[in-house]
Amino acid sequence: MTTSLSKPLFSKHLMRTTLGAMALALLAGCASKGEPAFTPKELRSFDETSSLDSVWDRRVGDGFGRARYPIAPAREGDTVFAADSNGLVAAFNANSGEREWEVELETPISSALNAIAGQVYLGTRNGEVIALDQRDGSVAWRSRVSSEVLAAPQANQQLLLVQSVDGQVTALDRASGQERWVYTSSQPALTLRGTGTPMVIDPVTFVGLANGRLATLDNRSGQALWDMQIATPRGRSDVERLVDLSGQPVLSPDGRLFVTSYNGRVVALEATRGGVLWETTLSSRHTPILVGDFLFVVSDDSHMVALDANSGQEVWRNDDLEDRWLTAPAFANGRIVVGDFEGYVHLIDAREGNLVGRTRIDGSGISVRPVTEGSTIHVQANNGRLETLEVTP
Repeated sequence: MTTSLSKPLFSKHLMRTTLGAMALALLAGCASKGEPAFTPKELRSFDETSSLDSVWDRRVGDGFGRARYPIAPAREGDTVFAADSNGLVAAFNANSGEREWEVELETPISSALNAIAGQVYLGTRNGEVIALDQRDGSVAWRSRVSSEVLAAPQANQQLLLVQSVDGQVTALDRASGQERWVYTSSQPALTLRGTGTPMVIDPVTFVGLANGRLATLDNRSGQALWDMQIATPRGRSDVERLVDLSGQPVLSPDGRLFVTSYNGRVVALEATRGGVLWETTLSSRHTPILVGDFLFVVSDDSHMVALDANSGQEVWRNDDLEDRWLTAPAFANGRIVVGDFEGYVHLIDAREGNLVGRTRIDGSGISVRPVTEGSTIHVQANNGRLETLEVTP
């Protein structure tokens, strides 16, 4: 999603390289519980100029399980959809928190949710893809792909694109779930726990792969139109050679594609041909966000970094939350929103880069990206607690 700031940002200092603590962060990322294997920076007091007020909270099943599956909630219109790892899916009124419906799918859920055009799509540990009707949670269809699905299925007008953990991308008919085509890629011996999330538009799909390559697929056939190496494996061990593209590419309205990579770089591309516009060394396994002319990236040592989207130069960097295992960033009311492993939600001023607000949701921790709508934030903790917050000012 692309949003805009009310006034321009201005560069404060030159680009810097972030390499510290990556190996330790990797060990944490591969751990089953997703907890840091290093010492996170202690939280310090600051001048809180924004408040985070609780509007409502609900419990959604038993949460994400011991493996901390990335079951991020989704919102469409005035409804928030959330799930747990055991197969429970629930819908809530976004304003009041009233539970509109709840269903038990009797199959373990493993992916983030995607709510679009009246349906909710999700993936399971046994390689199922399920479409639910947003009105009542009834199953519209079930389909099967090659392996476990951790990334939210992504849709255009006709297709649902599903990336599974074995590197395969499957295109399903959105109306019926019938398989249209399959794209297969090579997998390295060792990968991060998770997969990239495809970026889908009507003609093509952009896919980040665990081998460090980005492919652009023709949605009519699944054939690659072009692909390129974003991050190059280096080192002697499989751990050192990890270069996963585990975030989702971000596409701007003017056709620029922004891609993050682990142990690699952030790259801006011309989307139609793959020409490199700029690149900068910055390791990130998360999906960035584009706000106006600035790209916000959470690095693998949990620095929040603002890059000029036109040049790749660093505008500001906040390391106050270093090694706190931050979620992917979201944007609300001029603030960058992230959660951390201790269950805190942090607000960072998008222009200045300083912390302006904080609240704690739940001690079980937050590992999935918050969902935002205007000044409203929906956050789901690892134990299933779903809380809605309002940002002021």
